[in-house]
Amino acid sequence: MSSTIRDIAKLANTSKSTVSRYLNGQAVKKKTQEAIEKVIKDLNYHRNIHARRLVMSKTLTIGVVVEEITNVFNTNILRGIEQIAKEKKFNCVFYSWSSNSNHEEGFLDLLHEGQVDGLILISFKKRDKPLLNMIAESDYPIVLIGDSQLTESVCAIDIDNSFGISEAVRHLHENNHREIAYISGPKGAAATETRLQSYKSTMAQLGLKIRPEFIVDSNWTNETGHTAMQKLLSIGGFTAVAASNDETAIGAIKAVQEMGLQTPVDIAVTGFDDIPVAKWVYPSLTTIRQPFAEMGVVAAKELFKRIEKQDSADPMKHLLKPELVVRRSTIC
Repeated sequence: MSSTIRDIAKLANTSKSTVSRYLNGQAVKKKTQEAIEKVIKDLNYHRNIHARRLVMSKTLTIGVVVEEITNVFNTNILRGIEQIAKEKKFNCVFYSWSSNSNHEEGFLDLLHEGQVDGLILISFKKRDKPLLNMIAESDYPIVLIGDSQLTESVCAIDIDNSFGISEAVRHLHENNHREIAYISGPKGAAATETRLQSYKSTMAQLGLKIRPEFIVDSNWTNETGHTAMQKLLSIGGFTAVAASNDETAIGAIKAVQEMGLQTPVDIAVTGFDDIPVAKWVYPSLTTIRQPFAEMGVVAAKELFKRIEKQDSADPMKHLLKPELVVRRSTIC
């Protein structure tokens, strides 16, 4: 019988919540961490799952673990996954969880009890790395959608964030903008750093000056985009802004309008994502469209390679190219 989090907690002489915190990448005492890791190693935790499944018939079900199931991005990803699952005559089980709520035991039971033939994990974060590594070591069919830098041992599907921001900056440059500011995202998010570095490198490649005061953080919301643009407007001297997501860009445009200025006449603005409202705001938003449905399709195809034990199912990264969508926020 496979070991559970309860078993690990008992043998490590600690609580289930402490084991959950460790698996979620949260801080625990060093002595406790070492005890938990030793127990996991001794029990070979979840490593026998794959062997047990070999003598069982397939469930014809795949599991999809997602933090925000109603998020517009995830909705499109799920549509792509369901498309391939339907072609394979498989069902999908969706498990909504939060790495802040210590509910990981529920979806681990999907593996522990053999309820699914494989898992697709969506938008796991750095703090989830211990949990991800533990699942990866089980030799269970899994695919990750999101931060491709989290692990080398799992097939990961991600967006080429660097390419996307470069496309936005180059588009602004082609439209005669030379002083281009940048509204970045929340610190700690993998995409934030990748997109920021792409902004800097593209500006350098184009021979444009990178001014530190022209780089402002946001939290990828309308409100923080609005605040970021207000800060930039108080500095002045720029004619365009590349925002690291659409919500931020929309908030930024509102700040421009409140100052009696016009987009794109006075300040051009680009976003990133192509959320549904992007084409309906005024002016309609030039942005970088992420191929979310395609991400779901590719992830599902890779998962089925692993379920079917195809030779080409080695760990790999897929970086999908986003697309520049030109609208009125950059074209007069």
